[in-house]
Amino acid sequence: MLADFETRILTKIDDMVEHASDDELFAGGYLRGHLTLAVAELEEENQTSADALYQRVEQSIQTAIKAGELTPPDQILVLGMWGQLLNEVR
Repeated sequence: MLADFETRILTKIDDMVEHASDDELFAGGYLRGHLTLAVAELEEENQTSADALYQRVEQSIQTAIKAGELTPPDQILVLGMWGQLLNEVR
C-alpha cells in the first residue's frame, strides 16, 4: 500500500511538469524529496500504511518549516500542494 500511495503522488507531480508554474515546480520537487525520504524511513520501520506516510511527510515538512527552510509564501505553496495531492490520490 505504501509503494502504491507513493507512486500515485509522484505520478501526479510528474504529470504537472508540462504545465506547472515555477512555484509549482519548486513545490513538487520539494515534496518529492520529503516523500522519498519518508517512504525510505517507513520501509525500514516496516510501516506500510498510507496514513503513516501522510503523517511522516507532514512531520518532515513541519520540521523543515521550524528550521527556517521555507519562507512563509513557500510554506503556503508547499502545504497547499501537499493537501491538493492528498485529495487527488485518496
